[in-house]
Amino acid sequence: MDQVKQHFENEAREFDQIILTLIPDYPEMVEALVSTIPFGKESPIRVIDLGCGTGTVAYCVLRSFPNAHLTCVDLAANMIAIARSKLVAYPDVRFVEGDFNSFTFDGQYDAVVSSLALHHLATAEGKKRFYRLIYESLAPAGVLYNADVVLASNDHLQRLYMAKWRAFMQRSISREEIENKWILKYEAEDHPAKLLDQMTWLAEIGFTDVDVIWKHYNFAVYGGTKR
Repeated sequence: MDQVKQHFENEAREFDQIILTLIPDYPEMVEALVSTIPFGKESPIRVIDLGCGTGTVAYCVLRSFPNAHLTCVDLAANMIAIARSKLVAYPDVRFVEGDFNSFTFDGQYDAVVSSLALHHLATAEGKKRFYRLIYESLAPAGVLYNADVVLASNDHLQRLYMAKWRAFMQRSISREEIENKWILKYEAEDHPAKLLDQMTWLAEIGFTDVDVIWKHYNFAVYGGTKR
């Protein structure tokens, strides 16, 4: 994770702009993620954002649930610093600098959310183990929803996904930058899994109402409920 940490430390200041050039319909994806939280607007829910980055998802959560008690976890100190600034109007936010994979869940949460972070878990077994930890950390009727990069179900579809992703990025950045920077980082640092495999894992762990809320080729919002 040291390489990933350095990557995000270096890009923190430009991250909010970079994400718009790399992720198709990113604002829509974030809106879809936040809309999954099934509680009343005034509820004092406990929410944790794993890999909070610059606090974009956390900000949207607090706009929708102003009484939420929010924990933001991120590996990069520079990301946490920007998130603190973005969320300065909300006093009930706890920031934890560190690897979410080794985070000790303290108590039970009503919602666990994550955006473009859990794909850094390197193996299928590591992903399943972490999903189980999340399940155990949720209160009854609590939810997990993840917005992330995923793999297709077969090689043909995966080639299609990658072609569509490259075409989106080429609207804003050069082919050279795409291939020599962003695709190289994707191949070196990211470990996405097939979306349908992850849906199966969640159901096997005990999540119910497992569903895909939003999808754009290789990016998706998905999760389920603890009953």
